[in-house]
Amino acid sequence: QVQLVESGGGLVQAGGSLRLSCVASGSIFSIDAMGWYRQAPGNQRESIAHISNSGTTSYADSVKGRFTISRDNARNMLYLQMNNLKPEDAAVYYCTVLTRSSKRYWGQGTQVTVSS
Repeated sequence: QVQLVESGGGLVQAGGSLRLSCVASGSIFSIDAMGWYRQAPGNQRESIAHISNSGTTSYADSVKGRFTISRDNARNMLYLQMNNLKPEDAAVYYCTVLTRSSKRYWGQGTQVTVSS
């Protein structure tokens, strides 16, 4: 079992920045890839950023160039730096991990609100 807890969400004006954090605990040795998803009201949960165990990153087109995902394996942390936020970025953001046995775990989510 892997437990994930996100933090760092909040209210920000359009054009502003936020940094989300996610701390992992439990069977952290089993973690392979990590990522961030988001879900806005009425929308499906979408993948926005992914980072492999070796540090390879990928992004959804909607956030490319504005968001940066990073991980600190020594501290069991995952981060999402979000710059130049837009109203359409408002959503609940979820941290997720995929273990080497292909099990996926989710955090409880953190709300990001962007005012125009």
